[in-house]
Amino acid sequence: MELFSLPWWSALLTIVLIDLVLAGDNAIVIALAARGLPPEHQNKAILWGTVGAIVVRSLMTVGVVWLLKIPGLMLLGGLGLLWIAYKLIADTSQDEHKAANSTTFLGAMKTIIVADALMGIDNVLGVAGAANGSFDLVVLGLLISIPIVVMGSKLVLRLVERWPLIIHVGAAVLAFTAAQMIVNEKLLESIFSSGGSIDLMARIATYAIAISGVLGLGWWASKQAPQNDSETQSV
Repeated sequence: MELFSLPWWSALLTIVLIDLVLAGDNAIVIALAARGLPPEHQNKAILWGTVGAIVVRSLMTVGVVWLLKIPGLMLLGGLGLLWIAYKLIADTSQDEHKAANSTTFLGAMKTIIVADALMGIDNVLGVAGAANGSFDLVVLGLLISIPIVVMGSKLVLRLVERWPLIIHVGAAVLAFTAAQMIVNEKLLESIFSSGGSIDLMARIATYAIAISGVLGLGWWASKQAPQNDSETQSV
């Protein structure tokens, strides 16, 4: 991907939107992990915990970019990203925001690093898919995501609360990225890279099914969850 070309800027914009949508949960966990500490240690724990999280996430992102070059893994990564996009809309539970309250400095750092590594998988996969093997975009994606996680949690949450449509836009972007990963899978070149009209139709159908499927199924699941909760409470 040529530096500063239209596809490059488009990929960077996709990465920024992915970061904005997915960084909120990570930021919440970081804040909750440090809230049990004395005030004078909270900022220090968040700072050093985030430094550790940056190192872990950098290694994860580089590793994912390298792994996605292996035949078949681009397809698996795309399917995994579709699931993440679906869950982004479908999940109404706040259980994932409940982090253990750490009362020691090292405990808070450990919680932050481990939580960011586990919850950052969706972010790493999305950034790696959007970057399409471009390491300069991977680095930029990391540089953009960290400040959002550390300092932008309240802003992200306020934006989402004010405009819930942002979640659906983010899920659609993730679904688009997932479809892009699938159509670029080397094992599927005979379907998506034949150069004929069937190739174009297959690509359009893949993008359409991915985006409409994620938005439709996610919306349906989100509507079903409150009904299930009310039925459980009545029992």
